[in-house]
Amino acid sequence: MSRSRVYQWCTWFGEDRTILGDEPKSGRPKTSTNEENTTRVDELIRCDRRMKIREIALKLEIPKSTVHEIVHDTLGYRKVSARWVPKMLTEDHKLQRVEILQRLLQRCQQDNGDEDTTHIGVGPGGDFQANNNLFDNLITGDETWVHLNTSETKRDSMTWKHLSSPVTKKFKVQSTLDRLKEAIRCKRPGLLRRGVVLQHDNATPHSANLTQQWLQRYGWEILPHPAHSPDLASSDFHFFGPLKRHLGGMAFETEDDLISELRNWFDNLDVDFFRVGINSLLSRWQKCIDLHGDYVEK
Repeated sequence: MSRSRVYQWCTWFGEDRTILGDEPKSGRPKTSTNEENTTRVDELIRCDRRMKIREIALKLEIPKSTVHEIVHDTLGYRKVSARWVPKMLTEDHKLQRVEILQRLLQRCQQDNGDEDTTHIGVGPGGDFQANNNLFDNLITGDETWVHLNTSETKRDSMTWKHLSSPVTKKFKVQSTLDRLKEAIRCKRPGLLRRGVVLQHDNATPHSANLTQQWLQRYGWEILPHPAHSPDLASSDFHFFGPLKRHLGGMAFETEDDLISELRNWFDNLDVDFFRVGINSLLSRWQKCIDLHGDYVEK
């Protein structure tokens, strides 16, 4: 402690002062985070949900740091983007989704010979696992676009930089490859022990004569699938994401090179990867019903 500080305290004690902190002062408070500003910030946000921190600070003539503290810490707001959905579902669409999923859950009850649907366990990593005969025999098929040049996703291409660092750019790559249709078969062990059940992400029946003959020949049953429902197809919510991330940043000279890479990636996938995708259908069906037919995000 400095000598001047000791002298100052001795002077204060001589004046019968017992508090060493600063005494209250008149004038403007040191902080703008008060009840009045909090109320004004809340009113502005409720009037315009897209208003930026900088705009609020300019309008109220208070520091941006204060506005940031009020918005995030005091009021608890978080700015998020709108959620992308495949289609604006009508009430009829939602009702159809609920009715179909309720029938599928009843089918699970009948296959188990039980009146409840509690045949769900939690496996490694917190993933749902269904103990159900229907899922032992389920195959799902779908298709997606793949290209000779696949750009990285926005998240995967993020890099650390200083304020003075040059801005990184990504260039749009024109597709030079026609659509490749790959049947994605997600199956569990013991698939052919009983009758096979096909889940196809398509609301319309299979019309191709060859397809109909093939299904009749092997006695496959087609599960009902509601229209505009990629969130209820394991290929969409479980398979295509990792596939596109794997291809991100890759460039191929020919279609044969791309197909070879796809087959190599398929062969190296563990059976548990497919099992998790199939088993998660049961929990998604129930979530969709709880949401009254609305899209299931996770």
